Amino acid sequence: MSRRKAPSTGAKRRCMTTDVVTLGLILAGGLARRMGGGDKPRTMIGGQTILARVIERFAPQCTRLILNANGDPARFADTGLPVVADDVPDFAGPLAGVLAGLDWAAANAPGVAYVASVPGDCPFLPRDLVARLHAARAEAGQPLACARSGEWRHPVVGLWPVALRADLRRAVTQEGLRKIEVWTARHSIALADWPAEPVDPFYNVNTPDDAAAAGRLAAAFPGA
Repeated sequence: MSRRKAPSTGAKRRCMTTDVVTLGLILAGGLARRMGGGDKPRTMIGGQTILARVIERFAPQCTRLILNANGDPARFADTGLPVVADDVPDFAGPLAGVLAGLDWAAANAPGVAYVASVPGDCPFLPRDLVARLHAARAEAGQPLACARSGEWRHPVVGLWPVALRADLRRAVTQEGLRKIEVWTARHSIALADWPAEPVDPFYNVNTPDDAAAAGRLAAAFPGA
């Protein structure tokens, strides 16, 4: 996992940053224990919730967005996004969320070959994320791609082919696999690089202290 008011985006839109039709998946299915529970993406940063910041940056890059979250989906009704829960029990981690997104794409968006995933707790996501993930994948000739800032990989910020969903389901449900990088290593993965300074674009908010630090960064670097 990486360390470190938007309009409704439920309707289909033209992907602005890449010619490859890509579904955007926001992962918000965790328990947020270090934040004391609740919905971490609703944390306020720079006058907006993290979720609103993620939607604002991510939506123009994708043909459509969906939100992976467990529990009552009505609490995200204001986003206008389809809410897709894990179908793997016991909060099995981000791989379960990615699997839910791939399954949703296969059932509801047959023209989509790739799903791009981001955590719902990253307030500084790049606005060219999807295009650069696809460029890294194509250049390396690999089926998967993930982001890296400085020396840190961010496996949750990734690009996933829908064609691999059956393999991922076997790994998660039959093998009990939970670590993203174990599964991606089986298929090979390309890396798309960003600088980590002055603001790590994949800084994620795990604790109240992280939220306070993110607020200071947003104030100091309003374009981040």
